[in-house]
Amino acid sequence: MTKTNAGRFFEDYAVGQVIRHAVPRTVKMGERALYHALYPARHALYSSDQFAQDCGLPFSPLDDMIAFHVVFGKTVPDVSLNAVANLGYAEGRWITPVWPGDTLRSESEVIGVKQNSNGKTGVVWVRTRGMNQHDELVLEYVRWVMVRKRDVEAAAPETVVPELKPALSASDLVIPKGLDFTGYDFELAGEPHRWGDYEIGEKIDHVDGVTIEEAEHMMATRLWQNTAKVHFDATFRPDGQRLIYGGHIISMARALSFNGLANAQMIVGLNGGAHANPCFSGDTVRAWSEVLDKAETDAPGVGAVRLRLVATKEAESFELKGEDGKYLPHVLLDLDYWALMPV
Repeated sequence: MTKTNAGRFFEDYAVGQVIRHAVPRTVKMGERALYHALYPARHALYSSDQFAQDCGLPFSPLDDMIAFHVVFGKTVPDVSLNAVANLGYAEGRWITPVWPGDTLRSESEVIGVKQNSNGKTGVVWVRTRGMNQHDELVLEYVRWVMVRKRDVEAAAPETVVPELKPALSASDLVIPKGLDFTGYDFELAGEPHRWGDYEIGEKIDHVDGVTIEEAEHMMATRLWQNTAKVHFDATFRPDGQRLIYGGHIISMARALSFNGLANAQMIVGLNGGAHANPCFSGDTVRAWSEVLDKAETDAPGVGAVRLRLVATKEAESFELKGEDGKYLPHVLLDLDYWALMPV
């Protein structure tokens, strides 16, 4: 019997299957240092204990996307090792902040399967949950991936496509206990713009660009243990190029969004997302955002803003899709999320 793991293929998934992912991981301040070395991340709540304490938290939590990447990375050997592409996200919620010293683990439930018409691949939907050492839910999200079949002659499973919310409502969002923006220091945060200054439909060009390098991408995939073959093995794709990890683009775009959204401090909801086109080493990533919605919360001084974050390759326009409804070739990421901001 072989001892090695070739990963799951499409026919290995069944609706209702629950997968407990290896290996739990304790995250400490080194994780933040590496994250801030990889991305120009500057949001004050994730940078300063004093700033976080002035906002009602015991100290600065680890960045929201660190939690996402750690939990996501655990799922890769079981969900997307043999994936062609990660297709989208929905119903994501950050429930409990991650503090230095927490130990995170992940589990996923298969909630949908659908074989593609070519008979060579299929789409698998999973709901993933990340928990800490106290068995508290840290975050949860749904994602769907296109996965190769092991045997193209294998019978197609019964199609099950889950019904997912098009977007979370403000009432679905969980505000961290104690968060209070009534004494918020806008000068230290970096910008004066508050929740009331943003209008629905407003678009913000984040101005800056970052050229992606192979070395930093490989550091990110190793750090969060995203061992999908398309990211690690240059011989796996016909063009001989390693595909840049989608989470790398998410974090880069989020960091770039600081210029114009410095006060969108905490991501608390993920409504949807698409990795629209592949990104490769040498591409220059830029970003822009659109305000989709706003909502009040019960937390003192805290408002919620729904944002579309778009990462592009070189292009500096607000164009997203063509007349055929398909993403334009320069669009890399289309992410719809909720963030918390001082009112």
